[in-house]
Amino acid sequence: MKHENITIKDIARALNLSYSTVSRALKDSYKISEATRQLVKEYAEAHHYRPNLMAQSLKNQKSRCIGVVLCSIPNSFFAEVISGIESIAYSKDYLLIITQNLESYEREVKNLENLTWRSVDGLLVSLSTETKDIGHFQRLHEQGLPIVFFDRVTDAIPTHQVITDNTGGAYKATRHLIERGYKRIATITSSPYLSITRERLAGYEQALAEHNIPVNENYIQYCAHGGMIIEETEAALNALLQLPEPPDAVLTASDRITVGSYSLIQKRGLTIPNDIAVAGFSNFQSPELFNPPLTTVRQNAFDMGKLATELLLQQIESKRPVDTFKKLVLPAELIVRSST
Repeated sequence: MKHENITIKDIARALNLSYSTVSRALKDSYKISEATRQLVKEYAEAHHYRPNLMAQSLKNQKSRCIGVVLCSIPNSFFAEVISGIESIAYSKDYLLIITQNLESYEREVKNLENLTWRSVDGLLVSLSTETKDIGHFQRLHEQGLPIVFFDRVTDAIPTHQVITDNTGGAYKATRHLIERGYKRIATITSSPYLSITRERLAGYEQALAEHNIPVNENYIQYCAHGGMIIEETEAALNALLQLPEPPDAVLTASDRITVGSYSLIQKRGLTIPNDIAVAGFSNFQSPELFNPPLTTVRQNAFDMGKLATELLLQQIESKRPVDTFKKLVLPAELIVRSST
């Protein structure tokens, strides 16, 4: 059976209340008594009231759309982030417009133009591996568009950030490898322009320093596109294995680098962990299905998306300009399995 949409005016007429009283009751205003709020909400639910989001957006000059700027939707980490974002956006009746830059600065800029052309109310942003100049975001920030950065962030724009404890996660993994007896620990990481790369390298180097192991720059390899291009991972791994003293363990700094390295090591006929141990930053649902099961630094990607969206909606819906910002750092969990 099809239900006709009722309006706030219909509810007001039926309950002999003013339009403003009904409107405030539906918004849980403290100015309305609990009894009246309950009366209005029960009537609205029984008669299948739904807010007219289009009318609200025209009245408030809001699109009720959030733009999401990230590198790659199929990436398991970002897939979890999107689920977290969507869980909050859906509950608040906001639509998501998700763009992927495929680690391209040029594409990131173009996607941003398309999002702003559609008049999104705010942006959730994780920077591409090629992004050094953030002027395209800076201009929108200066125009007053709310922006929250997550995972791959910049300190050049004063706004909210939600990140993982990348330094702590890399430190835990490197210390674990040292404690397991590995001496020549390498890392394959992402673009040096990214905040996550700098933070993870800091944790890696901190663990080495605490155990009096000098940092060997030859043991640090970068993948400019974060492992998206398998040839980059292969080149990094080859560079390590061709050293006079190749590493006996490697810390891989992303899902894609981890998968590529695992496959390439085994294709070379090397065994994990006997020939080389592997620990990786990873958000795969079942890392224990790897052969051997993979030691991982797990990030809470779902909560990252959820918290970033909550902070963005607070900015969007604030009646006053927001000038106090938070940097939320989520814990990274080391889960030890057979690969180390």
